[in-house]
Amino acid sequence: MAIEVVTGNHAAGYALSVAAEANRVGRGAACGIYPITPQTEIVEFVARFPFTKGRVIAVESEHSAMGVSIGAAMAGARAFTASSSNGLAYMTENIMVAGYYRLPIVLAAVNRTLGPPWNIWADQGDTLYLRDFPMIQLYCETNQEVLDSTVLAFRLAEDSRILLPVMVIMDAFILSHTQMETDLPEQDLVDRFLPPLNLPHQLRFERPTTVGGLTWPRETLSQRLEIDEAMERVAAAYEEHRAAFEKIFGRDPGGAISAFETEDAEAVLIASGTIASTAREVVRNRRARGEKIGMVKMKMFRPLPGEALLDAMPRATKIGVLDRDYAAGVGGVWWHDLRAAMQGRRDGVLMQDYLTGVCGGDVTPAMLEEVIDDLLDRRSAGKPVWKGIDR
Repeated sequence: MAIEVVTGNHAAGYALSVAAEANRVGRGAACGIYPITPQTEIVEFVARFPFTKGRVIAVESEHSAMGVSIGAAMAGARAFTASSSNGLAYMTENIMVAGYYRLPIVLAAVNRTLGPPWNIWADQGDTLYLRDFPMIQLYCETNQEVLDSTVLAFRLAEDSRILLPVMVIMDAFILSHTQMETDLPEQDLVDRFLPPLNLPHQLRFERPTTVGGLTWPRETLSQRLEIDEAMERVAAAYEEHRAAFEKIFGRDPGGAISAFETEDAEAVLIASGTIASTAREVVRNRRARGEKIGMVKMKMFRPLPGEALLDAMPRATKIGVLDRDYAAGVGGVWWHDLRAAMQGRRDGVLMQDYLTGVCGGDVTPAMLEEVIDDLLDRRSAGKPVWKGIDR
């Protein structure tokens, strides 16, 4: 392995490339690419990679980029692509198709505010609005986590118990364009971790198959149930592949959730992405002052690891959810879903939503100190609290 100082985009591009190259003894690899700020560097890296058996196809739109990846995956190739913001919105129809076709495509997504008005800074709303599609979502805190999660994503997606797309997600510019020391694994290690793809339902010349035809409600319902059963298997499968990753690469890629100082915590912050780094330091400082504060970093949003979350904070009576997103009329998406997951499972828990860093605003230690003060003073939950508003 080699430690280099690289951007999050470089880490994602490297991981996509070496994971795809690992299938050279199988049906090879292919992807469709289309640029959009701030993910363009990812597809630029992939386009330069010297694949032994692979095709990188530049297309005219994000919709077509995922279309190419769908075609490649259906032919048994290891397939992937990348996008952001309105590009993801344009890709939406085919993201849905990839999920319902049970194709193990890996999508690198760089969170960026949806427009108009046009805004290129970090906001998780562009990926969270895809939450109802049959796709696993992993949110990353560091460049190393981007790389590790991307490599792991292929093994998880291609697991015969799962066979679903995986979206690996990072914050625009905070990770995508920021350089950090990152361990870039050699190709032979990736080869050991990723076996050749064997897609059970790949299209074959000798066995003509119709795909995407009309089905009756009963057949469609059966397919939806199979997807739900696959989603229920994700948590256990992820932990298996996490253990295998650590054995081969010598480091932990991180769990679906990561608890910090929560064993006796009465108040807990829930964060995702890069906000978790800031929240962890603030919690550490409050702990040093004797306060029973903890934090949970959520990496996996789909499927939602509700049981694991409950187990991670056994004594919490107040929970503050940090949302870098906004769903019109309902507040933050994380808060909305976590509140539903908690309902009826634990009485007497106050869960408050804090809209932090929405539309790319800075999330500072001082802001999170204010969040904790507000949470500790509360006797009941209220409307989502907006932070960083200058009016």
